[in-house]
Amino acid sequence: MERAGPRSGFRGGVGPVGRAAALVVGVLLLHLGFVLSYVGALHAPEPDRIPLAVVAPDAVRAEVVRRLDALPGAPLDVVHRAADEAEARRAVERRAVDGALLVDGTGTSDTLLVASGGGKALSDALTSVVARADEAEGRSVRTVDVAPTADGDPRGLSSFYLIVGWCVGGYLCAMALALALGPRPVGTRHALLRLLVLAGYAVVGGIGGAVIVGPVLGALPGPVVALGALGALVVFATGALTFALQGLLGLAGIGVALLLVVVLGNPSAGGAFPSPLLPTFWQAIGPALIPGAGVWTARSIAYFDGRSTATPVLVLAIWAVAGAALTLLLARVRAPRTGR
Repeated sequence: MERAGPRSGFRGGVGPVGRAAALVVGVLLLHLGFVLSYVGALHAPEPDRIPLAVVAPDAVRAEVVRRLDALPGAPLDVVHRAADEAEARRAVERRAVDGALLVDGTGTSDTLLVASGGGKALSDALTSVVARADEAEGRSVRTVDVAPTADGDPRGLSSFYLIVGWCVGGYLCAMALALALGPRPVGTRHALLRLLVLAGYAVVGGIGGAVIVGPVLGALPGPVVALGALGALVVFATGALTFALQGLLGLAGIGVALLLVVVLGNPSAGGAFPSPLLPTFWQAIGPALIPGAGVWTARSIAYFDGRSTATPVLVLAIWAVAGAALTLLLARVRAPRTGR
């Protein structure tokens, strides 16, 4: 006969009504957290230290940088002083900065290089800030988009919706397996089987999503193979995280996974408003979560020839490996002991 531990005693003492009440309270907290996170992140986007490169004659460079860095509210952050236009363009194209201002030393008409492929709302905000700053100095600015969005992606949101779809797919696959087989695998063999099913699902879902947004809809440019590989990694990372949290917390783990991926991850992912337009908290957490790392990588693949993807891909890989490892470890701990 199986011994009743403290947890089983607690469940028996609480009863079905108490457990139902606890679940309802948990759902309510997630519900309110969803509203707080989405509205808090997206209700009032303001430029905050947008990374900018500046090309200017030696005689005025220091003053231009000082003036831009001193704008009210600190909307800009001059992080790169380029020697010429070619260097500034390279900085924008490899996503080291979000724009570059080329100051005309002989006239009053400057040029601003932007990359709407990194987020249309961000390039629009940067253009507006620089235009107002130049106007205050009696100057004008011409905008050049060095990495424009595709015709099928005019607002630059297709990458975000694609990542959301992949995350939802990984989450739902993990939930479906939990409903069919139980939330907690017992033994590494059962856990490994779930992870193998998830891996196959992730490959098919990743390639399928890439084909839909690319050849089928023409919504997002970029190599289908690279986007498909990203999709497989995003789906697997999300599913493995959900497995691990289910194994650690049981039914509550599904809610925690939802909190990390949807409640916190989606509004901080830089989809509708890239990171420099978000409040500080969402700026800080976005790159470390699966949706944020996925959106950055998808945009880099689609519009920047795959540049600047090492760090976000590493983030996704860490989530995937950690989730799978914890799933296997917890299953091994719960494996029935023999020979006693």
